[in-house]
Amino acid sequence: MGVLADKDIRKLMTGERPILVDCVDFDTQLQPNGVDMTLQSVSMILDAGQVDFNNSERRVSKQEQIPFAEDGYIHLLPGAYSVRFNEIVNIPKDVMALGKTRSTLLRCGASLQTAVWDAGYSGRSESLLLVSNPNGIRLKKNARIMQLVFIKLDSIGNKLYSGIYQNENT
Repeated sequence: MGVLADKDIRKLMTGERPILVDCVDFDTQLQPNGVDMTLQSVSMILDAGQVDFNNSERRVSKQEQIPFAEDGYIHLLPGAYSVRFNEIVNIPKDVMALGKTRSTLLRCGASLQTAVWDAGYSGRSESLLLVSNPNGIRLKKNARIMQLVFIKLDSIGNKLYSGIYQNENT
């Protein structure tokens, strides 16, 4: 098991099912140990969601997209927001991924909370943006806000991702 380097990620971009689709500029986004994910949209979280053990009573919070201004920026006050990425991710069956906030975003007083990208997942992902800076933050459409780090698994598991977010908005 190990983190994939840039040359390994580039190899996974070729073939029938590239690991990423809809990159703004893959060569700019490719980093030594991952790929920068870019901002497609930001939404306000409008109500309480609901989580249970077996998902029979799961209800995801309603959201309302916030428009970007004419200059392409959005000003966000302190709080929690849902962000959507431009890139569609196709995780191979022998890989998983973890998302980490880019350091520039952290230095501006904001961070991302992310989940695991399981082996076999395919779709356009969302994360939770937490703005802690009391003055807020300005983000431009397509800003690079998170680095997705890919990890090669020692073996292929018996299960691949098959949740409700599979192929969501691809």
